[in-house]
Amino acid sequence: MTTSTPPAVRKLLEDATVELRRLRREVASLKEERQRPIAIVGMGCRYPGATQDVAAYWSLLSQGLDAVVETRARWPEGADERPPEGRWAGLLEAPDAFDAAFFGISPREAAKIDPQHRMLLEVAWEALEDAGIPPLGLAGTRTGVFVGVASNEYGEAILAASSETEAYDGTGNGLAFASGRLAYSLGLQGPCMSVDTACSSSLVAVHLALRSLRSGECDLAIVGGVNHLASQRVMEILYALQALSPDGRCRTFDAGANGFVRGEGCGALVLKRLSDAEGAGDRVWGVIRGSAVNQDGRSTGLTQPNVLAQQALLRDALKDAGLGPSDIGYVEAHGTGTSLGDPIEYEALREVLGARRADGSRCV
Repeated sequence: MTTSTPPAVRKLLEDATVELRRLRREVASLKEERQRPIAIVGMGCRYPGATQDVAAYWSLLSQGLDAVVETRARWPEGADERPPEGRWAGLLEAPDAFDAAFFGISPREAAKIDPQHRMLLEVAWEALEDAGIPPLGLAGTRTGVFVGVASNEYGEAILAASSETEAYDGTGNGLAFASGRLAYSLGLQGPCMSVDTACSSSLVAVHLALRSLRSGECDLAIVGGVNHLASQRVMEILYALQALSPDGRCRTFDAGANGFVRGEGCGALVLKRLSDAEGAGDRVWGVIRGSAVNQDGRSTGLTQPNVLAQQALLRDALKDAGLGPSDIGYVEAHGTGTSLGDPIEYEALREVLGARRADGSRCV
C-alpha cells in the first residue's frame, strides 16, 4: 500500500491480511490434528496359555511357549473322526468364567451373555485400572468404546440348544451389545460401536478410535478385540475353505505353510491423545502415529487379497503418520500361513518398505 491508497481500500486489504493469517493458523491446526499422535496408557488381556494379564502374556512370548492345543477338550464328541484341520486351536482354559455379580448382572442373564461380551467387561476394566483410571469415575464422560468382534458362535449354539427364546438371547449375543454393554455398565457417553471386518476387526476399531480422538469426538477411548470359539461347525466351514493347518502350526512366510490356526481371547487398550497423557503424567506404553484402512476391491476372488490395495494401504498409513518407509524398522504381519495370502502380503511389504537404505538398516 502507498500513502495514496484510499482508506476504504486500505481497510479491505488489512482485513484480508488478518483473515488470511487466521485461515493459515486454522489450516495448520487442522493438519496438526490430522496427525496428532495417540498414546496407549492402559492394557489388559486374556489369551491362551493361562495368560490372564499383560505380564503373563509377555512371559509366554519371551519364553517362546506354544499355547495351541487339541480341540478334544472343548468338543470331545466325535474328536477321533475329525479331519486334522479341525483338531487344533489356541483355547482359553475357562472362557465362560465370569464375575456376574461384580457387574450387577443376574445369573439368569449371565448364562445367556456371549463369553465375548463377558471377557470384554472384565478385560476393559483391567485395562482402565492399568491406566490408573477408576472405571466408575468415567460415568457421563465422552469416553468412546470401539470393539472388534466378528463372530457370534455362542448365540447360534444357544438358539440351537433351546426350544424357547427370551429377550436375553438377543441382548446377550447381538454384536452391537458387545460394545453397548460395556458403555452401559460404565455409563460412558462417547461414540460406541462394534466393528466386524473379519480378520482386521480389532485394527479397524483402533483406526476409528484414533479418528475419534483426533477430531475431539471423544477424550478417552477403550478399544477391544475379542473372539471365542464356541462352534465346531465353524471349524468345519474353515476346513472346507482350506484355510486351516492340518498339523496345528501356522508357518508364516515358510515354504511349508499350510494354513492358520484359530484362537480365542480378548485384548483391550485405553487410548488418549499424547498431549493429554503427557499433561496428566500418565505412563505411556506406546504411541500410535497413524493408521489407514481400505478394501481389496475386485481381485481374483472374494476371499483373495489384492497386492496393489495392500501397497496403497501401507503408503496411506505412512502418510497419515508423517513417516517415510525408511522410518519403519519392524513389521508385525497378518501372516495367515497360506500359499495365497503370504506371497501377496510379502510382496506388498517389499515394494513399499524394502528399498535399500542409506544407513544399511533393514526392516525386520
